[in-house]
Amino acid sequence: MRLSVDPRDGGVRLILPKRASIRDALRWVEGQRPWVEKALAALPEPRPIRTGERLTVGGDALLIEIAPRGVRGVRREEDRLLVAGPTELVANRILRWLKTQAAEKLAAETQRYADLAGVTIGRVSIGDPRARWGSCSSTGDIRYSWRLILAPPEVLESTVAHEVAHRTHMDHSADFHRHVRRLLGRDPVAERAWLRAHGSALYWLGRDS
Repeated sequence: MRLSVDPRDGGVRLILPKRASIRDALRWVEGQRPWVEKALAALPEPRPIRTGERLTVGGDALLIEIAPRGVRGVRREEDRLLVAGPTELVANRILRWLKTQAAEKLAAETQRYADLAGVTIGRVSIGDPRARWGSCSSTGDIRYSWRLILAPPEVLESTVAHEVAHRTHMDHSADFHRHVRRLLGRDPVAERAWLRAHGSALYWLGRDS
């Protein structure tokens, strides 16, 4: 039996072998209550999207403010993010804006690295996957998590270089990793460490509790 707490949403999951006794499993889980409570207490803090909060986008901290009358949607002005009211629509409007920013940035970076690698790319799209920050199909279609726009720029870049490198090596061999380092101009060890340490916190944006 395996018990885990998903750092992305706080879900408690129990994996059982075939023919396991549910009654015995639940009794065992009850005995793990202190561990579960400790794991839940260590989860990232919720990050609500509301006026007065700061939101990091592409490495820049932006203050969320209600826009003056006449401004529609979301508009960035230097270190401010102006959002048309009413207040209850601010979060949804910012999420839509973030996804647009992510789609544009990731498409541009993918093409830049594809040109460096001398490869062709299929369709570039975004989603909200739970298991991967990016994926590349055998046909050249690349899909990313839109939440990369919330990470430092170098983390986004290293993820793009990783996926573009799969157009040459559809594996994670030593040759693949050498190709990533050549494209990126460095070893992305720091970027991988950042995602391991902080990646789960990106899933808590927009949560009030």
